[in-house]
Amino acid sequence: MPVDLIPFGRTAGLYFLTAIAELLGCYLPLLWLTGKGSIWLLLPAALSLTVFVWLLTLHPAASGRVYAAYGAVYIATAIGWLAVVDGVEPVWSDYLGVALALAGAAVIAHGHRPA
Repeated sequence: MPVDLIPFGRTAGLYFLTAIAELLGCYLPLLWLTGKGSIWLLLPAALSLTVFVWLLTLHPAASGRVYAAYGAVYIATAIGWLAVVDGVEPVWSDYLGVALALAGAAVIAHGHRPA
């Protein structure tokens, strides 16, 4: 069965934006809690988490399946965040974990389609 790349790309992009919103919404309070930022960071953090939840509602599939597939994209995005924001170079096990998570998400996404 061929994969329609436009909806796939749209879904992958939506998952990526959702992951960024979640990461940012958790990172900003961390900065405040560790004394690296002002309490005012909680306002954009709350907004970011609100956007995160809203983005999750844009998927038409059953929520459990969406969250499972999203989790893999979140893992991949978090490893990218590790490199870009935290300045920590990922190691081979990070890349392997991302590959396994994305493979699992592909099984979940492909498996629910009617034959």
